[in-house]
Amino acid sequence: MLMRAPKVSGSWSWNLEDVEEPGLEFALMTASRMCAVLEKHALLVPASLEWDWFQTGRGGLGVHSRLTTRSLDAPALPDAIRACRPTGHPQAEIGGIRVLGPGAWFDADGERHSEYRLVELIVAPQETDLWIELSVHHDIWGQCDFRGEPHPAIQANNAPRLASAIQELEQVLGIPAEPGEPTYYGLAEGYGLQAPDIIDGLGPDLTDTAWG
Repeated sequence: MLMRAPKVSGSWSWNLEDVEEPGLEFALMTASRMCAVLEKHALLVPASLEWDWFQTGRGGLGVHSRLTTRSLDAPALPDAIRACRPTGHPQAEIGGIRVLGPGAWFDADGERHSEYRLVELIVAPQETDLWIELSVHHDIWGQCDFRGEPHPAIQANNAPRLASAIQELEQVLGIPAEPGEPTYYGLAEGYGLQAPDIIDGLGPDLTDTAWG
């Protein structure tokens, strides 16, 4: 069992500006291309999409939708997503779409395990742009686990795949990734997580807060 932090331990974002044909179709096409890279590295196999609904001038509506899908490039998918619009809010618009599914991680002995939401991908279509975020919530990518215990073998068995995937995503999207804001549980640096301060052979114990 992996410990999952209640906030991200590292994130990377891209903002595709002045998209020629912005909107849901372009967002899903981009997500499909990105997931091809992530799936190649066994980091994310798409299984479902989740999103909230909002209304311009009103904000979030408190309505959440989920759609099971495996093919992000299916021609019928955009209409299927729009068909989920709440009937009581005909002007509702689609917020950021979260792509969810399992990924693979490897323990210190190299044994493979499946973990749902190992990495998460969000694509948020805007009026002329597309904002994208890739995030991780587990400790397998860093030098230490969340208790501060160094785990070099686990890091070596997992972090290089994430780094390679982010570099390939930069090529797919045509712009470099922007590291996200730090949280209590970590900070993205380059194509991995920032190394913690090691004191007496241990990193910080991050398990002293509430966990989701």
